[in-house]
Amino acid sequence: MYKNYFKRVLDFIISLLFMPFLIVIILIVGLVIKIEDRGPAFYSAKRLGKNGSTYKMYKFRTMKVNAPDIRNEDGSTFNAENDTRLLKSGKLLRKLSIDELPQLINVFKGNMSIIGPRPDLPETINMYTKLQRKKLEVKPGITGYTQAYFRNSILQEEKFDFDAEYARNVSFSQDLAILIKTFRTVIFKENVYKGDSYGK
Repeated sequence: MYKNYFKRVLDFIISLLFMPFLIVIILIVGLVIKIEDRGPAFYSAKRLGKNGSTYKMYKFRTMKVNAPDIRNEDGSTFNAENDTRLLKSGKLLRKLSIDELPQLINVFKGNMSIIGPRPDLPETINMYTKLQRKKLEVKPGITGYTQAYFRNSILQEEKFDFDAEYARNVSFSQDLAILIKTFRTVIFKENVYKGDSYGK
């Protein structure tokens, strides 16, 4: 009942309540980004959604305009504190996960959830094992198990496994635990970049 009904109801209510605050944040962060390099405030790109559908995901832009797409050996996005592609404001936005807040718009629209597997690029579907495809049975989330407990400190293959396990065992108690852990991870800036130690 929670997975198929109440989870969406909670997502809608939470995203609706936070929308006025999001508008204020967009105005402030958007101005900061514009002042720094005069480029667009938002970054949007296609991501994998529930059942393998695709949708446009929104984030605050943290990189310079036309920055090259650099990947790690496992196919995950390269990120490092000394990444020259990052805006000065982008470093702070990433550390505090503020860059993810525009995804509340995706939650409101219904193509994302507050809690769920982090969304992957559409072509990533070809990398999943049969078991890992289970992650597509639920909507991707602004935060999730791997984001809360490991963030960027584990390999992409491990993230896929944890995401599939989450999708098989969705529950209110687990989502609440993930949300609480997410706040701790963000506050203490744990595992922001690859190579950081595992969050405890």
